[in-house]
Amino acid sequence: MKRKRRLQGPAPIYVTAKPGIRTQGILRFRGRAIPVALGRGGILANKFEGDGATPRGRFRLLRLWWRADRSPRPRTRLPVRPIRPDDGWCEDPHDRRYNQPIRLMEGAPGDRLRRDDNLYDFIVEIDHNTRPRVRNRGSAVFIHIARPDYAPTAGCVALRANDLKRLLAVLGRGFRIEIG
Repeated sequence: MKRKRRLQGPAPIYVTAKPGIRTQGILRFRGRAIPVALGRGGILANKFEGDGATPRGRFRLLRLWWRADRSPRPRTRLPVRPIRPDDGWCEDPHDRRYNQPIRLMEGAPGDRLRRDDNLYDFIVEIDHNTRPRVRNRGSAVFIHIARPDYAPTAGCVALRANDLKRLLAVLGRGFRIEIG
């Protein structure tokens, strides 16, 4: 008699704060522990726009945004979109496009995805505050490249570029990140 193999979903990604250092954490995935930077407000369950906190919860990985002018397309099974010069993210809680990608004209407010530094060369979009989108509950929470000293983010989870590329190589639809 043949046994049926039980299908399992992808292994979750876990992120926790380092004890005593709320702005730095550890990402655990498939037996690896990777240092990460967290928001300047630490990890909070009750996140609000501008608090600098990384949201506590379980989130789907939606897609990868990447700077095609700086790096070849990374290996990943996530949907991929190159970052254009006018790509941005709406952070205005009163705008109907709040917490969504937008096109930014020169000088317009919003989080510009094409930055001069390398922090947004690879951005993994997660589904924090997406369904439903709630005004003032936080926007533009991503997984992206960390500063060399793992300085705090504005609420994102940030890894070294090489660690993020290795992680991207195994990620695809169905993966989730659990922050807390």
